[in-house]
Parts: sequence; structure tokens; C-alpha cells
Amino acid sequence: MLTIASGGRGRSLRLAGASALAIVAVCFADQARAEIDPDTAERLRSIEERLAEQERKLAEQERLIAEQRLALQGLQQAREILLGELDAVRAGQTQAPTNPDGQYQMAQAQPQASGEAPLPAGPVGEAPPPPQIKEEDVAALPERAGVLTPRGRAVIDPSIEYVRSSANRLVFRGIEIVPGINLGLIEATEADRDTIVHNLGFRYGITNRLEVEGRGGWVWREDVITTVQQRDNTLTRVRRLNGEGFGDLEFGARYQLTSGDRGRPIFVANARVKAPTGEGPFDLAYNEAGVALELATGSGFWGIEGGVTMLYPTDPGVIFGGLTYIYNRPDDVNKVIGGARVGRVDPGDAIGVNLGYGMSLNPRFSVSFGYSHSYIFPSVTHIGPVTPRDGEPAGIDARSNEIHVGSMLMGWSFRLTPKVTLSNNFEFGVTKDAPDMRWVIRVPYRF
Repeated sequence: MLTIASGGRGRSLRLAGASALAIVAVCFADQARAEIDPDTAERLRSIEERLAEQERKLAEQERLIAEQRLALQGLQQAREILLGELDAVRAGQTQAPTNPDGQYQMAQAQPQASGEAPLPAGPVGEAPPPPQIKEEDVAALPERAGVLTPRGRAVIDPSIEYVRSSANRLVFRGIEIVPGINLGLIEATEADRDTIVHNLGFRYGITNRLEVEGRGGWVWREDVITTVQQRDNTLTRVRRLNGEGFGDLEFGARYQLTSGDRGRPIFVANARVKAPTGEGPFDLAYNEAGVALELATGSGFWGIEGGVTMLYPTDPGVIFGGLTYIYNRPDDVNKVIGGARVGRVDPGDAIGVNLGYGMSLNPRFSVSFGYSHSYIFPSVTHIGPVTPRDGEPAGIDARSNEIHVGSMLMGWSFRLTPKVTLSNNFEFGVTKDAPDMRWVIRVPYRF
């Protein structure tokens, strides 16, 4: 160190001397670095860059910690204010502010410092909301088991339905002489029935709890009946029947009875009217033996359906169930078929139940599983002579057998866009009177 004079001038000279020594040291460092091989110099530069990046990250973390500390201080202040208001309410001194639901609101804290995080403005101490039914959870449920259409919104629901049924029957017409030896005619009949229905539905939400709907479509049917008779030789006969035309129109409404709050299930009342716009079974052409020459595309009778659907949200899905009653209005046919006059026909009512579970695997894909069972009461048909005479019986009431239709339900749904969804529902018959399979493809569009 070089010192020429004391006092202020001496300090200046000492600083100047230090700067000179630093310059000399840098020169020697640069010269030493120049003498280092290039690989070592490159590694030194890389280390210096990493150190600079770490220093930058440490500075950013210190800034975030400071902001969080300020936010925590604001929350502590708000807590002190709220506790003071609650103590005052308990002491009967003042009334704490509440929201419309009667829950305490958090009071505003003191003016916040610049950069301080905003304080929460929602209710404090509020219980967690009950599980809500999400649209993606119920998209794959069976028809008329989903949520209602919101007020002012509409849904166009085109669908294609395919039903496959088959039946086998073996009849022996004759007598049994001894066990194993029969004298007579053995007849085996196999019937395969295919039905395709192109439906178009429309739903509109009048209120958030009430929606109306309508549905109609085009029906195509084909039956292939194979009869094999065995006596001295084998005789096989195949008969085909077809039917095509408009089906029955349906109009209905659904009303949500309960809100489903506090963890309670949602109940929805259903009402539907079916008009016999399709060609009914007694509107067809018959031959002299009373065998139909074509197939019906409608039921031929007015029908009224009423029921209740239940939806219960339970993470991660929804339990659904329903109970329906269908009333089919009797009618006077008054038509001669196969040498007899068909009078009043009561097609029989029906009771149906279903139960299942649907869940959303992700916000776009959901599945459902369930079971459906319907009990159809026997139908009653009055059959009498073509030209009744005095003193002769007016006719008899032919009564059919009761029918049980049970099916396993399975479905899936995939949301293509926020407005369009692709849904598939399957039914597999588990009783002898149920169709073998029913497959419905739906593409509802919301607007």
C-alpha cells in the first residue's frame, strides 16, 4: 500500500493504490486464464452461469415469501376482526353482518398494503356443499332418467333403435301310445323378429324444474317364421312378414319435486301420453284363416304413463331408480277376422321398475349399469259370432297370459363438443318374454 500524505489526501492515495493493485491483479488473472486450456475455461464459464441462475431463483423465492407473509398478516387481521364481532354478538352488544342464508360474512380488513394478496370475501365457517348431480354423471343413464333441461334451453334428440327377438316352440299334435312312441304330428316353429326405429325427440325447459317433450319416428319391422313339420316326411315352410311406416307419437312432461339439498335424493315426476298414430294390429289386412299379411307399426291404442324417477348423488356417481304405471285405454274394434268378430279389446296395463348406477370416468366419458323389469297384465279380447242370432251366446272373453319383461341395462356416453353428446344404451333380455337385445344410439344436441 502506498501512502504519501495523511488526512483526506492520504486516504485518496491509498484508494488509488488499491485500484492500481486490483487492475494489476485482473491483468494477471486474465493472463492466467489465457494460459488455461479452452475446456477448463468453458467449464468455469458454465459454473458461473449456473451460480447466476441460482442467485436469480433465490431472489424470486425471497420475493414470494415476502408476499405470502403479507397475505398471512392480512388473514390474521381479518380473523381478529371476525372473532371480535362474534364475541360482541354473544355478549348481545351488536349484530354481526350476515348473508341472505343467515351465515356470518367475513368483515373487511384494514386497507391492504401494496402487493398484499386480497382477502377472501365468502362466508366463513360454511359447511361443505352437498354432492351435486353433474350432467356428465347422468349422460349415460336410460331415457327419462337424467336431469331436466334448464329454463329457456332446448334439446334435439335424434336416435336409432334396433331390437332383436327370437322364439322357439315345439308342439306335438297326437297321442302317446307307450313312453317314447308317439303317433301324430311334430311341429317346430322358430320366429326371428327385427325392428328398427328412427326417432326424433325434442325437449324444452319451461322452468328449471319443468320441461316438456315430444317424440315420434319411422318404424321398420320384419319377421321370419320357419315351421318344420315331421310325420312321414319333413316339411319346412318359411313365411316373411314386413311392416313399415310412422309409429306412435308421444308427448310428455317432467317436473322436479325436490331440490336434493342436504344430501337428499332428487325426485322427478313423469307424465306421458301415447297417441295411436301408427298402424295398429287390428288395422292390418288378414287372410281367411285370420293370419296377418303384414306387421303393425304402432300399438293401436291410447296410452297414458305416470311415474316417479329418483336420482341420488353419491361420489363418484349417481344412483337412479324409477317406478312407472302405464294405462292402455280399451277400445271397440268391431272387426271380422278369421270368421269371428272381434269386439272390445282391453290390451292390459303395465307396471315397470328400474334401478341402477351411473358414474363419470372423466368430464367427457360416463357409464351406467342397471336392471329394468316390467309386468304386463293379461289382455282381454271379446270374440263373438259374425252375425249374432237370438238365443245364441253373444261371445266369449279371451284372456292372454301375463308377461314378465326383465332386462339388464348398460350404457356409455361421450361428449363430442359442449353441445353434442354421443350416447349408447343396451338392454339384454333375461326373461323369456323379453327381447334378446335392444340397442339405442342417441346424439342429443343442446342449444
